[in-house]
Amino acid sequence: MKKITVIALLLAAALGAQARNGSGKPAYKDAGRPVEERVSDLLSRMTLEEKVMQLNQYTLGRNDNANNVADPVDKIPSEIGSLIYFDTSPELRNRLQKKAIEQSRLGIPVLFGYDVIHGFRTTYPISLAQACSWNPALVKQAAEVAAQEARMSGVEWTFSPMIDVARDGRWGRVSEGYGEDPYANAVYGVAAVEGYQGDNLADSRRVAACLKHFVGYGASEAGRDYVYTEISRQTLWDTYMPPYQAGIEAGAATVMSCFNDISGTPGTANPYILTEVLKERWAHDGFVVSDWAAIEQLRSQGVAADRKEAAEKAFNAGVEMDMMNRCYDAHLAALVREGKVSQEKLDEAVRRVLRLKFRLGLFERPYTPESEETDRFLLPASLAVAERLAEESMVLLKNENNTLPLKAARRIAVIGPMAQNRLHLLGAWSAHGREEDAVSLFAGLENEYRGRAELLYARGCDFDGEDRSGFREAVAAAAAADVVVLCLGEKKQWSGENASRSTIALPEIQEQLAAELAQTGKPLVLVLSSGRPLELCRLEPLCGAMVQMWQPGIRGGNPLAGILSGRINPSGRLAMTFPRSTGQIPIYYNRRQSGRTHQGKYQDIPSTPLYEFGHGLSYTTFEYGDLRPSATTLRRGEKVTVEVSVTNTGGMDGAETVHWFISDPVCRISRPVRELKHFEKQPIRRGETRTFRFEIDPEKDLSFTDGDGNRFLEPGDYFILVKDKKVKLTLTD
Repeated sequence: MKKITVIALLLAAALGAQARNGSGKPAYKDAGRPVEERVSDLLSRMTLEEKVMQLNQYTLGRNDNANNVADPVDKIPSEIGSLIYFDTSPELRNRLQKKAIEQSRLGIPVLFGYDVIHGFRTTYPISLAQACSWNPALVKQAAEVAAQEARMSGVEWTFSPMIDVARDGRWGRVSEGYGEDPYANAVYGVAAVEGYQGDNLADSRRVAACLKHFVGYGASEAGRDYVYTEISRQTLWDTYMPPYQAGIEAGAATVMSCFNDISGTPGTANPYILTEVLKERWAHDGFVVSDWAAIEQLRSQGVAADRKEAAEKAFNAGVEMDMMNRCYDAHLAALVREGKVSQEKLDEAVRRVLRLKFRLGLFERPYTPESEETDRFLLPASLAVAERLAEESMVLLKNENNTLPLKAARRIAVIGPMAQNRLHLLGAWSAHGREEDAVSLFAGLENEYRGRAELLYARGCDFDGEDRSGFREAVAAAAAADVVVLCLGEKKQWSGENASRSTIALPEIQEQLAAELAQTGKPLVLVLSSGRPLELCRLEPLCGAMVQMWQPGIRGGNPLAGILSGRINPSGRLAMTFPRSTGQIPIYYNRRQSGRTHQGKYQDIPSTPLYEFGHGLSYTTFEYGDLRPSATTLRRGEKVTVEVSVTNTGGMDGAETVHWFISDPVCRISRPVRELKHFEKQPIRRGETRTFRFEIDPEKDLSFTDGDGNRFLEPGDYFILVKDKKVKLTLTD
């Protein structure tokens, strides 16, 4: 009787709890409950094996054929935590999701991710080009479009933005980041995070962002991918950490660990950066995903004897999700049973993954509504953003004797391997961008000059090799024209991951073609498309003008033509230094001060770059007034505003970017000669004067960081620098 009574009471309590949970639903399925409560309830119901599976990521849609006898969905366990989704159809994705929802015990939805780096189908300029626009609002718009296309195609998580500060153009992945400056990477990283995520991750047109690669990957030794990096703790904090801290403060949902070994401890097994800094100091409540096979590669890096030890070290360091290593699913449960991984740490890792799934609304809306491609991709507004971003990213490097714009030319020879090529304009990591969607340079010029000038075309040569058989046709076209537009550059696969190069010069065959054309005596305009800065010391003397158009995505042809014709006034400014030769690398604007400023120079070439950070010409002229501070002496806690007036003194409307630098000539830790702290881009009509302002908060803008990441502010003199203008501020105690 007693036993029956106890059972009845327990049953009544359970029924009462179910009623409170809403029609008998478990708490984790109750959308009205707080996310943390739902996560805790779900976590309490999970077995060890179910928890482990949530921390693994496989792939779907890669080399899968729906007509094969074997359905790719059958190969994937229903309990899998995440998949990299290589397809663009919601249908395949939804079939896998249905398996997870209906065939797993708890019905936990799968998280689908993909490398949406600079567009999904509407391919934008590469990130390095975007940085040269100095227009973070436009970069945010591009990220919004990429998120919309991705989410409507079944992807709710992007492995972007990459905010690795990079100063070696030999490293192929410079194309994926925002250049050499920590502050610029921070600003653009925040813009991308805000564009991807918006205010609500559950929005059907938003995706979760992933800051990568945490941290110091851009310091790869000699520009070689995946290799050792030697970074002092102080440099780690003043150069490489700031973009990530800004991204975390902006709410980035996830972080990806880096491949590189940081001064003896690989980033994937580095508890200092992944746990002590990211989770404890910065209080990030999202999760860390490994890079592809980075956990297994701890063996190659010499810190793990086998895959089991690699799993142990990576997990205990703070990597929650295993991307395509198959180390966690094979060994993590055993590590927990053996006590080498604590149950508490396992639960915390799973909690972080589940938290994002709830925030994305996947438990309420696990399926992606099916739609036509025309409703998702290449929308008019999306293409307009792509074209404007390409326009503002292009940099006029040289314009001797007003070679540009080409207003009087009646016959234009368009020559070079890049002239009619569309594929290589897309750049590395072009996601689902298609060659047929792109506007070539030649097509753009046809659109621009139709009815006004005749275009003569000759390919001249291939991108590389030794075949000079096309030179004769190219020279003949040049001889018959008023001006030559020579289109050279890199193939898309020459930059990006695993695309390191020993020299950043273009292949010799392209330089030889330029030399042949220069001998015709016709004005030569060089258009360059690349994923990195280039060595131009042999090409620059041959040309009257040079335009760096980068890899502009699918809408580069028209804005390039508009710049050449003068319809568009170029406004791009370099976010990464162009050296005179590869031998100058690393070369960047914010170097530390030298012990001998009058010595230590190269003996065979100038020690200055060919084109410095921030360089970029316009078809108009801008005159800067003196810097006007609201005060020249300030105390700790006070702010000061510095203004400068910029007047368009030329004959054409334009846009100018003002870069504000600070300099602290004396500090207990030596500082860079200049540090970018603020930038602003404004359109200025001809004859118009605009005022640019920089509000300086000393604690943020004048302070520096030590090797523990602690900022300090010393009294003394500081200088504010804009162009050739300088003003001194004195900070007192």
